[in-house]
Amino acid sequence: MPIIFDKALQIFHLQNNQLSYIIGIEKEQYITHRYFGTRLSSYNSSNELQKIDRGFATNPIPENRQFSLNAWPMESSSQGTGDHRIPNYQIRNEQGQNVTDFQFTDYIIYQGKKPLQGLPSLRPERASTLELILEDPIQKLKMILVYTLYEDHPVITRNVRFENLNKASVYLENAGSLLLDFPRNNLDLVTLNGSHTNEANLHRQALYPGIQKIESSRGTSSPQHQPFLALVNRETTEFSGEVFAFHLVYSGNFVAQVEVEQYGSSRIQLGIQSDTFEWKLSSNEVFQTPEVIITYSNCGFNQMSQTFHEIYQKHLVPIPFSKKERPVLLNTWEANYFALSENTLLKQASLASELGIELFVLDDGWFGNRNDDNSSLGDWDVNFEKLPNGIEGLADKIHKMGMQFGLWFEPEMISKNSDLFRSHPDWALQVLNYPMTEGRRQLVLDLSKLEVQDYLIMQLNHYLSTEKVDYIKWDMNRHLTEIGNISLPADQQKEISHRYVLGLYRILDTVTKKYPKVLFENCSSGGGRFDPGMMAYMPQSWTSDNSDAFSRTIIQYGYSYLYPPIMMGAHVSDVPNHQVGRFTPLTTRGWIAMSGNLGYELDITKQTTEDLALIKQQIQFYKKHRKLLQFGTFYRLQAPSKTFASAWLFKNEEEALLLYFNGLAQPAVPLQYLTLHYLNDDALYQNSETGKCFSGSELNHAGILIPRLKGDFETLVYHWKKL
Repeated sequence: MPIIFDKALQIFHLQNNQLSYIIGIEKEQYITHRYFGTRLSSYNSSNELQKIDRGFATNPIPENRQFSLNAWPMESSSQGTGDHRIPNYQIRNEQGQNVTDFQFTDYIIYQGKKPLQGLPSLRPERASTLELILEDPIQKLKMILVYTLYEDHPVITRNVRFENLNKASVYLENAGSLLLDFPRNNLDLVTLNGSHTNEANLHRQALYPGIQKIESSRGTSSPQHQPFLALVNRETTEFSGEVFAFHLVYSGNFVAQVEVEQYGSSRIQLGIQSDTFEWKLSSNEVFQTPEVIITYSNCGFNQMSQTFHEIYQKHLVPIPFSKKERPVLLNTWEANYFALSENTLLKQASLASELGIELFVLDDGWFGNRNDDNSSLGDWDVNFEKLPNGIEGLADKIHKMGMQFGLWFEPEMISKNSDLFRSHPDWALQVLNYPMTEGRRQLVLDLSKLEVQDYLIMQLNHYLSTEKVDYIKWDMNRHLTEIGNISLPADQQKEISHRYVLGLYRILDTVTKKYPKVLFENCSSGGGRFDPGMMAYMPQSWTSDNSDAFSRTIIQYGYSYLYPPIMMGAHVSDVPNHQVGRFTPLTTRGWIAMSGNLGYELDITKQTTEDLALIKQQIQFYKKHRKLLQFGTFYRLQAPSKTFASAWLFKNEEEALLLYFNGLAQPAVPLQYLTLHYLNDDALYQNSETGKCFSGSELNHAGILIPRLKGDFETLVYHWKKL
């Protein structure tokens, strides 16, 4: 059994062949954190808790001055009884008091894993679950800490349920998903930060006394911060060292933080961001927090990444797409913007088919009076002046060319200049007596309302039920403001941000289950809501609105810490690039895009004969090696910067592909041998271009010479067949 309870030691040991996670029961009522890291064959409390009389400390047991909640390593915080570190929960009763006394009362261990009510989570497969039940006997409240151990992966998930067994209501002011007190502070904190068009920049800094945190209060997980943090040894690299990583499966406001406290431990906490949250928990109601995915690596960041990549592909994305190859697509946006006509689209589609493109995606501008971004969101009726045969007629013609057909939507938004807003102005997020702030000339529909959810499900059904649409690009192009719902009472207004996310999940769950063959791509002006919660319904994401190849080396490199390349939409766009104005070679644009889900976003009818021939070659290469590029193991070999080169490797049992990008050309380039690290030492690898053979050990340790590259943004590509 991978989860055992040692009654004598009062210890729970969660263990597989890669990690151990140990929880203790102290004083018969407190849940303490004892160990998390590499697998222990057994545990007998060698790292016993320090028992010392801490001056200036409160003592829940008066006669035991060596015990204080403000000093011991906990698995859950307390409230109002002496633990003054960052909390994982906060509850207010009807008298306005913020004190609880949760005590451990029981536990349950069982095979498998229960789904979370209304929330996405990892699917169970060879998993075991521990539920620790804590009760406040005074207020008749329950808090259940839930841990699931995956037997074949170094992964544990953690969530919390709150249950109110009292007749009176209570208010959850903070409902965190994970807390643990780590008995070290000589570590670095790693996060992924950025902005729109500059997502997923890796940030690493040493822990210091006090609180370090990232968060979003924007209504979505945001491009500014990924809901992720890792603690790593100071010497940890891509290839070696310990990593303790945490990723929240949630698409709304979140917090991820670490507090280095007075006695040298580090408290880790993740969950819903509390400043924008409150939940009225009425009698006999249950509140479920999102899930946190916890993983451990003792072989550096690459091993951490492979764990996330594998667990998300196997246990998170919709099952029909877990092992399904993704098509090469052409997206119409940067070629046409809003200026659409069926004749132009069909000319582009015909040439796309000749080049080998497999999916034609009609982006924004096909509905209502949508000639710019000032109107029509919410009016999902075809503009017959642009498309005289409608979506079905266009889709039929695309299908006859041998391609699939895709369609862009932005369902969560509404334009003030729309028939929907004129009919239902109350459907937009709003607060009485305050103007509704626009972003991109649009407002946000209130997805906390059931009638709004049902309307969007109906609109999507209208197009998907025809079986003409094979792919949906789901966009979301602004953050939330005036977060209010005039139908809810005053004491539930702070529930709306979370209710919005639950409403979104209900829509996605309903539609994706009804149309399991349709490929959904998540988009929020690129990476504005690229998180595991969305990936549970949409197996890929438009990685960034910035399609510049050089920028994408940094963005895709950062996202690869958590997501496999098959989840990242990556397009070859025109030059000068529409976001940064940069010129990069078409070859390099192709290789960067092939390092994700390959697509094109340019007017192919305006390309030169030579460029069209190169595009056709790129597509042929990608299809030939698609199994490697989409399902192979991905390794980072050299990190990019604003000026210098980066390198990554794809590998499976048949072949390996190395991509090296030089960035800006440099004078007096130093000698460099790039070592591959991850090939099979005892195998032979044949260079597909030269025919020369090398042992894996030679390529791993002696490496290959990186020749001098004089031009900016050049690419070196090495492909080997494993013999």
